[in-house]
Amino acid sequence: MLEVADAFLIPDNHLGRATVSSLAVAQEVAHMGGCAIPCLNARDRNLLGFRRDLLTAAAYGFDHLLFVHGDAPSAGKRTEELNVRDMIDEARGFGEDAPLKEYPGFKVGTVAKLARPLAWRGKTARVATAADFVLVQISYTMDQLARWARSLDYAGKIYAGVLVLENARMARRISATIPDIRIPEKVIKGLESDPSYGLQLALEQIEAVRELDQFAGVHLVPVKLFPEMAERLRRSTANRLSG
Repeated sequence: MLEVADAFLIPDNHLGRATVSSLAVAQEVAHMGGCAIPCLNARDRNLLGFRRDLLTAAAYGFDHLLFVHGDAPSAGKRTEELNVRDMIDEARGFGEDAPLKEYPGFKVGTVAKLARPLAWRGKTARVATAADFVLVQISYTMDQLARWARSLDYAGKIYAGVLVLENARMARRISATIPDIRIPEKVIKGLESDPSYGLQLALEQIEAVRELDQFAGVHLVPVKLFPEMAERLRRSTANRLSG
């Protein structure tokens, strides 16, 4: 994907279990030549732990971070000491004290849902509008996505979510288990009749987002089909440049 992606988002654990830190995985991606954006989850951190992660991110040289609230853990309770607004505030103030006062700081991002405008509030200000970039949830209605983007009063960068569906079974599972994502039945039928339909649909969505001035790009989730998706994106880019 290095030829077709500007950066790689390294997700934090979504199950509430102990795993290798997203910062460590991001460093491995950086070693392989990719620009990595680590994700940090408020659910699994208290303030001290988060400050430690900011120090680690600075030591590794990461300049972009994504902050998320996090799903409910699969077992046990979540810590309530942090929310996304708290994380943004801490990142904004990071480096003000010696010996890090010369640190240039982080570009921070968060996520948004189409059903919720960028106007929900944190303790002191709007959460999303305090961020430098926003990743928007996966959508299968480009008209709705365009209307949502046009309704915003936001100067940061917005990236539309695009998921590469492997098959109809995957599409049905996502529709049944993720409340904010509803995959149209016509898409599911397309996947049943054509195994490559998910790849073509994702490419069409990417091209549609290119035409919307409000978006800086897409947040692509290729799952297992990343080699095939990378090849299609390479061909698409070559055709566009030659045209």
